[in-house]
Amino acid sequence: MARVTLLEKEEVDPMVKQIYQKIEDSGSEVINLMKSLAHSPKIFRDWNRLGITLLLKGDLSPRLRELAILRVGDLARANYEWTKHVPIALQAGAKQEQIDDLPNWADSTRFDEQERAVLQYTDEVAQNIKASGEAFNKIAAFLSEKELVELTVTIGYYGMVCRVLETFEVELEN
Repeated sequence: MARVTLLEKEEVDPMVKQIYQKIEDSGSEVINLMKSLAHSPKIFRDWNRLGITLLLKGDLSPRLRELAILRVGDLARANYEWTKHVPIALQAGAKQEQIDDLPNWADSTRFDEQERAVLQYTDEVAQNIKASGEAFNKIAAFLSEKELVELTVTIGYYGMVCRVLETFEVELEN
């Protein structure tokens, strides 16, 4: 059971209620992560905006983005995050064998040079906050500066997602 109440539409601020309605009108479900964040309407609104931007409006390859998100979830041992993003990663072009190998990506032969650069960069930013010069130079050889910004913000955002999920013990939806 979550440590904070998962707020339903009839319990939330009017601003949050509008966003819940938009989510439902799009055919999606308001997930438990969002229901936990609904306690803070402005954070909920801006969190949602940033998440949508990262997932739907960026230039970074969705496959690379999802490998980074899954790696962040793996490092954080965030089952909710991992479970939600595996299908998204598969849809984005990641292979199941790669997903299975993410915990030990450095020893795996299933990742190409670009993917390995993304995973090294993700590990360093997620664990050390700052990537080494080596990791930065490797990834900068593949990505534009815009994509570098998107990847770095994605790593940070999903680290924050995992912190919320794990601290509040948010459970997967049925």
